[in-house]
Amino acid sequence: MSARIFQPARNAMQSGKGKSDNWVLQFEQEKPRSTEPLMGWTSSSDMKQQIKLRFDSKEDAIAYATREGLAYRVAEQHTVKRQKRAYADNFKFGRATNWTH
Repeated sequence: MSARIFQPARNAMQSGKGKSDNWVLQFEQEKPRSTEPLMGWTSSSDMKQQIKLRFDSKEDAIAYATREGLAYRVAEQHTVKRQKRAYADNFKFGRATNWTH
């Protein structure tokens, strides 16, 4: 049984960083999903896929996984470089691209 420890991405509907510093331990799929023939629904008999454990730090999640004897992998979050720009930069002289009305 293996688990994945990651920091979830911010929701697209959020403008702030609320609840983005939590770490999640989620169990990986052990059994393949199957399609129910009558209705076509996808199901699985693996109940551990539904469990998501939230931790305040990465170290807490790793400590829990080692204490419980779980094989785990840590997925680091990619940081995004933000460049501050002003609206007036769109109209400044000598831009890299020529902008016309």
